[in-house]
Amino acid sequence: MTIRQRLLVMAAGVLFVLGVLGVFLPLLPTTPFMLAAVALASRGSPRFAAWIRANRYAGPAITNWERDRSISRRSKCIALVMIAASAATVWWHIDYRPLAVGVIAGLCVVALFLASRAEPRG
Repeated sequence: MTIRQRLLVMAAGVLFVLGVLGVFLPLLPTTPFMLAAVALASRGSPRFAAWIRANRYAGPAITNWERDRSISRRSKCIALVMIAASAATVWWHIDYRPLAVGVIAGLCVVALFLASRAEPRG
C-alpha cells in the first residue's frame, strides 16, 4: 500500500468515526462525513469502502445516493420534521430577528434540496 493510499484510508477512517459520532451528537452531520469517507475509501481501500457500503445502518443510504442520488421517503420525512423543529427552536430562542430569519432561510434551502431528491428505485 502506498503512502497516498494509507493517507486516504486514514482520512476515510477519521471521517467515518466523525459520521458515527454525528449519530449521537447534535450539530455534527452524519451523512456528509459518511459520503466523504466512502469516497476516500474507494480510492484508498476498496475493501474498507465495501465494508462501509455493507453496513446495515449507513449502507443503504450511501448506495442509494451513489446509485441514483436518491433519498428514501422515511429519511426525507425524518429530516424535514427535524428541520421544522430546528426552525421553530431558532425562532423561539434567537431574539435577534435578522439572524433567526437568516438561519431559517438556510434551513429552508436544505429542506427544499432534500424534498426535491428522488426516491430510490425498487
